[in-house]
Amino acid sequence: MQAKKSLGQNFLMHARIAERIALAAQLAPDAVAFEIGPGTGMLTRELLKLAGKVLALEADGELCEKLRADFAPEIAEGRLELIHGDIRTFAISALPKGYALVANIPYYLTGEIFRMFLASGNQPSSMTLLVQKEVAERIAPRRGPSGARAEKESILSLSVKAYGVPKLEFTVPRGAFSPAPKVDSAVLTIRGISRKNFASRADEERFFAFLHAGFAHKRKFVRKNLADAGLSAGAIPEKARAEDLPLSAWLALANDTL
Repeated sequence: MQAKKSLGQNFLMHARIAERIALAAQLAPDAVAFEIGPGTGMLTRELLKLAGKVLALEADGELCEKLRADFAPEIAEGRLELIHGDIRTFAISALPKGYALVANIPYYLTGEIFRMFLASGNQPSSMTLLVQKEVAERIAPRRGPSGARAEKESILSLSVKAYGVPKLEFTVPRGAFSPAPKVDSAVLTIRGISRKNFASRADEERFFAFLHAGFAHKRKFVRKNLADAGLSAGAIPEKARAEDLPLSAWLALANDTL
């Protein structure tokens, strides 16, 4: 099957890597795994070995037909439900509570998928995603020899950490895909997903208002950015930049406790 560039398709071709991704998801035998873009079904096969049921959403109509033929026994048994549709218009609320998101996602939809699922009223219990290595390292950077962070924070990294605990599991070379992307990839997990940092939706919205205002102009100090947006900078040091502040500082700012 020829990959479609318009759909951002890069098919995973290595069964061992697919197995490692499925294992990284730590699925219980009765878990429901939701897969975005099953493609040729390489990861789907591994998820079926571990989860009680797999729901797979595929935007490509031709691939859907091929997958229905390839997985006819699993579909007949009710262990696999194949859905033809676009994740951008899919109703996340229809998924069963406590589902686990496991997928090799189109790179151009990475940020949108993070936002859709983490901010959803029906959050997944965990997320295991194959993403660009650079994105994974931005969210969950490797630690230096002293244990210090190797990278600065970003809106993306802080947005993810506000809802769960991210971890870079392992990297995947570009040669594992067909066609091969121009960058290497990595498997990122997010566990412990919840809204425990927010007492209400209003608190959640306030946190993100502070976050986006603080990062509005990267060359400016965060106090200036917040002042420009009419927000209090609390006790933030005069020359601190947004990328230097940990999640705890942003939560304290939004809650007016810093």
